[in-house]
Amino acid sequence: MKIIVDQDKCVASGQCVTAAADVFDQRDEDGIVVLLTDNPSEDLAADVHQAAAVCPALAIVVED
Repeated sequence: MKIIVDQDKCVASGQCVTAAADVFDQRDEDGIVVLLTDNPSEDLAADVHQAAAVCPALAIVVED
């Protein structure tokens, strides 16, 4: 699994962090998504897919 985030699309809603805090964080200054790892372990796959699904800006792409 590979994750790609588009920080230019991000609207800083924080839904990704709520869904997968081990994979996503937000910058302190503006809340834009920060990817903690672009290749997380398979046990986090469901959380990562949920984060991509709930992102209101569609800023997260997951490649399996």
